[in-house]
Amino acid sequence: MEDLAIARACAEFADDKKAENIRILDLRGLSPVIDYFVLCSATSAPQLRAVRDNIEDEMKEKHGQRPLYKDGNYDSQWIIIDYGNVMVHILTPEKREYYALEELWGDAPEVALKADEPAPEPKPRAKKAPVKKAVVKKAATKRATKKKAD
Repeated sequence: MEDLAIARACAEFADDKKAENIRILDLRGLSPVIDYFVLCSATSAPQLRAVRDNIEDEMKEKHGQRPLYKDGNYDSQWIIIDYGNVMVHILTPEKREYYALEELWGDAPEVALKADEPAPEPKPRAKKAPVKKAVVKKAATKRATKKKAD
């Protein structure tokens, strides 16, 4: 089975369990390790479990594919299923926003979820607000140093 077909099948099986914001990223030429990421969100631990189980069961039953590796648990809110050149990431929306895999791999083009659909339009990269550093009061630091010296 071709890698893109595996990625699309995983996306379809995630959709069967109502996973949200499903995306396939084409990492060929960008990563020496993986060709496709399938990213999706699940809103609760039971849904994380359902999406993972459905992908694994359907891939085994319909395509004879077993994952090479699985990682993550429901408490971590991020589950990874590795099918060789296709890696499936099932995350809660909070973890997905925090880890921002789409931004990390922002140069990767998005692939249509189905072969007969056109590829999605590239999304403009959002700029994050600059992080402000905490201001350290020098007077408080001097007092603490002086107390230690005494």
